[in-house]
Amino acid sequence: MSRPPLHALLGFITAARLGNLTRAAESMHLTVSALSHQIRSIEERMEQQLFERGARGVKLTDDGRALYDSIKPHLDAIEHALQPRARRRDDALAITLMPSFASSWLVPRLPRLLAAHPQLEISLQSNVGVVDFAREATIDAGIRFGPGHWQGLQAVHLFDDWLIPTASPALIERLGRPTLSNLHEFPLLGAPGGRWSEWFARFGGVPPERFVAIFDDSENLHRAAAEGMGIVLGRVTLARPLIDAGRLIPLFEERLKAEYAHYLVYPPRSQHHRGLAVFREWLLEEAQAYQAAEAEGKPSTRRAGTGTRAPSRRRRP
Repeated sequence: MSRPPLHALLGFITAARLGNLTRAAESMHLTVSALSHQIRSIEERMEQQLFERGARGVKLTDDGRALYDSIKPHLDAIEHALQPRARRRDDALAITLMPSFASSWLVPRLPRLLAAHPQLEISLQSNVGVVDFAREATIDAGIRFGPGHWQGLQAVHLFDDWLIPTASPALIERLGRPTLSNLHEFPLLGAPGGRWSEWFARFGGVPPERFVAIFDDSENLHRAAAEGMGIVLGRVTLARPLIDAGRLIPLFEERLKAEYAHYLVYPPRSQHHRGLAVFREWLLEEAQAYQAAEAEGKPSTRRAGTGTRAPSRRRRP
């Protein structure tokens, strides 16, 4: 049996999408008769009726729906592959990253990059989802917080992250400064079974019976702590700008290593991009400087019972 002509399958897909033979024929610059002939040729080949024809248009039969679901992804892939590709510029770079990391860490440092490399044009695309580089051909690289292994991507380790409890000056003024032993008596932001459980298991104290609030977004979690809602066990990278601004105060020397780390990732097609090479070198230098600055006041990771605990000044109701 000969292969069905691709244009007939395309006509079938177009008619199925639009639900109208006249509009489908116009979009393909065909007559309705020619499009109907293409669809009929497929129906005869498969010995199945693909459309139910009515006064308002056409509707897929069950056999037609099965054929549509089977071939549509392949035709979409062909259409995507044949789309014209703009010539890539070595002085233009498109980066995808989480909005929280962009605002707390990368954006404050970008002026140094552009001052050293004024010819470089940076496009930051904030995205909370994982970008598919195979489909998003205009994106050159990304910065991700994860395990460090993504199929088909080169991953360059930038730095680890740490979790520390922080609170606003207003909360400390109102309730006093907590100790490791009475931390559970303070309003905590988080969720049961999260990293707070590991904190109490490692450094001592009793887990609270309830948490004040739960957030599914790290940026809002830290903002809530800065507004005095409660104590957050947050990532240093996200908390650092608020700490430097005096809106959050680290409460203890103890800290937990974050489950994931920060990485620069990019697909094979970007490995020879000169703009990315410049960005990568600069990013590694910034990451090294950041780690060195954090290490100057590097908190202890000792277990509970080995440190000095400040007396509680909490005001009892």
